[in-house]
Amino acid sequence: MIYTVTLNPSIDYIVEVGELQLGGLNRMNRDLKLPGGKGINVSRVLHRLGIANTATGFLGGFTGRHLDDRLRSEGIGRDFVFIEGDTRINIKLKAGEETEINGQGPEIREAEAEELITRLSRLKPGDIAVLSGSVPPSLGAGYYSRLIEAVKKAGADFAMDTTGEALLNALPLNPLVIKPNHHELAELFGTELRTEEELIRCGRRLLERGARHVLISMAGEGALLITESAAYRTAAPAGTVRNSVGAGDSMIAGFVGTLDATGSVLEAFRAGVACGSATAFSDDLAERSDIERLRPQVEIRKIAHTG
Repeated sequence: MIYTVTLNPSIDYIVEVGELQLGGLNRMNRDLKLPGGKGINVSRVLHRLGIANTATGFLGGFTGRHLDDRLRSEGIGRDFVFIEGDTRINIKLKAGEETEINGQGPEIREAEAEELITRLSRLKPGDIAVLSGSVPPSLGAGYYSRLIEAVKKAGADFAMDTTGEALLNALPLNPLVIKPNHHELAELFGTELRTEEELIRCGRRLLERGARHVLISMAGEGALLITESAAYRTAAPAGTVRNSVGAGDSMIAGFVGTLDATGSVLEAFRAGVACGSATAFSDDLAERSDIERLRPQVEIRKIAHTG
């Protein structure tokens, strides 16, 4: 079973206006309310691929109940810790350009934090926990390490999709896969990365620190996969980008779900790129028909030996 962990989920309230008048009255052309949070996105795409999974993390208040109801209506398994505070609302304002206004999220009490650790300690060998997104300040910088410790003690595996110190701290514990984009990778090493060779060099350093697979997403430039034995690249499939939310989460879903189901790293890479691109070309997360249409377009080439 795959479990996705979202520590600070949200309702993503997407609002479109024709022309934004600051300080004046604006009327919406349309709006959408979607389940938000990186792990929740992973769960939704896994479900659309027909891969069983359970979403967990923290939910609270009327917004948390709405999220839980929405995921239930989609047929997604849920095992959230319900907390005293309210799940946040993030606003995505589309008026030509897209402007994001993200809520801070609720304070998580220690007893609530411990309950999630207890639930992850019940995972079994063969299970995979996908840990995605940032950690709310109330949980402290070391909270992901506590979750990973519980997962590892249970004999389960984990994938990591976060950045900064939390990612670096997870590397010695051998995550199945990590997925920095090219900007996040540059920030990790405090440098600019202009060439494919530089990206691969930094990806190899993450392997040396303990990651087993490194996915590097590069938006319209495609993606890189770096393994112990080789590096691979694929161009992004052709299409019109309509949505900047959830493409990276969709890539993680396709990669982890396919790797777990088939054991093939290259097929996992292909599925990940197809999922990420299909979401980028959609208003919401990708549907399975869109993913399958794009999958044959993902051509993978081996570009370097990294041993």
